[in-house]
Amino acid sequence: MSDKKTKSILLVGVGGQGTILASKLLTLGLMEEGYDVKMSEIHGMSQRGGSVSSQVRYGEKVWSPVIEKGSTDMIVSFEKMEALRWLEYLKKDGKVVVNNHEMMPMPVIMGKADYSPDIIKEMQDNCKDVTVVNATEEAVKLGNGKVMNIILLGTIIKAMGLEDINWNKIVSENVKPAFVEDNLKAIQVGMSLV
Repeated sequence: MSDKKTKSILLVGVGGQGTILASKLLTLGLMEEGYDVKMSEIHGMSQRGGSVSSQVRYGEKVWSPVIEKGSTDMIVSFEKMEALRWLEYLKKDGKVVVNNHEMMPMPVIMGKADYSPDIIKEMQDNCKDVTVVNATEEAVKLGNGKVMNIILLGTIIKAMGLEDINWNKIVSENVKPAFVEDNLKAIQVGMSLV
């Protein structure tokens, strides 16, 4: 454990994107490294398409799993609109990694809300450190579109300086054997994007 100060990471996305699996693997890796870790999940809607967020806080001693507005070190968004929705939780010098991917929520599909075409620009105008990645496309290039979430986990590992954790062990012990190799490749791809 190199840094004793509590860090906060917010993973946000849409049901069915693997947000929860990515946060669980992150939590297990941090615990393995000796950090005190608290994680909380919020499922806006349990079915596919609903908003999902996972808050991960880690350090020498963490008292609460809840991230206050304006206090998260990093937001990782699996879908563009979700990044914008959670931006108020980012601290002034925080980092945003956003997957350049759109999933239209039900209100937009029903014509009751708009999906802004300028989401990336809005984020860049409102915070200093925004990295846009094409994790969905990168997952398809790897031959398994479902590893998009693990590519985004790789961006967290790199951006938060967590490369020394034995991610091979964490993935091997917590992912079905048939998918271990794809997931390990996905982490490497994610680390190369930030």
